[in-house]
Amino acid sequence: MKQVNNYFHKDDAQLNQQLQQAIELREKGDANQSRIIILKLLEQNPDHAFLNYQCAWSHDVLGEERTAVPYYEKAIQLGLEERNLEDALLGLGSTYRTLGEYEKSKSTFLKGIELFPDNKAIQVFYAMTLYNLKEHHQAMEILLKNLAETTNDADIQKFSRAITYYADKLDTSWE
Repeated sequence: MKQVNNYFHKDDAQLNQQLQQAIELREKGDANQSRIIILKLLEQNPDHAFLNYQCAWSHDVLGEERTAVPYYEKAIQLGLEERNLEDALLGLGSTYRTLGEYEKSKSTFLKGIELFPDNKAIQVFYAMTLYNLKEHHQAMEILLKNLAETTNDADIQKFSRAITYYADKLDTSWE
């Protein structure tokens, strides 16, 4: 039998099982049923940070970004443990970007980068926001540096020092 995670106090076994079921449903592609379960749990526990985060995630998966935003915001405000906060900041920043709220996206990603400087995904999503803000030079620099640092491609690895060197010198010519 699969072990149930403790998202609530240990004595709330039924709530833990329901939330785990909702997460598993979303992972299996039934985000709508997952959302229904989570919304019912939220009625009973409106100030549960992780539950708000899971609700935001379910709405996001369903393409309901505008509805996801207040759940992300509330989850972050209520306080999430570090790993969930990292993912929630990425989710909220990305959601803001898809809604065309680029300045909110930028500030959310900057907060994420400040708190989690080693998270390459946050940096890449931040570069997308910079692109939308017409800050192409900085976006390219971030993408090139991340590419050079993380790729497994042998040809790119061979030139990673040069790529990193030129990443912030794209407008420079040496004549």
